Amino acid sequence: MINLESRIQAIEDRNARVEADKGWEVSWTRRITVMIITYVTACAFLAATGAEHSRAYLPAFVPALAYLASTISIPPLRRWWSKRNI
Repeated sequence: MINLESRIQAIEDRNARVEADKGWEVSWTRRITVMIITYVTACAFLAATGAEHSRAYLPAFVPALAYLASTISIPPLRRWWSKRNI
């Protein structure tokens, strides 16, 4: 009986971790963090490739905003696909 209880507890612990992972994947904290990292990386790349320092900040928004747009637009597409294919 103890083995069964420990197995059930292990499953419940795993389910809690999976739910937390799902929550993180769709959280605005994650989206904004990745957007900032993308922006900083794009700025560094543009500066390293010789773009004028004052002009590197505006074009760096393009990939950062593209990432954010993809996180907003792809979930509805995924739901549509899931309804049709599952």
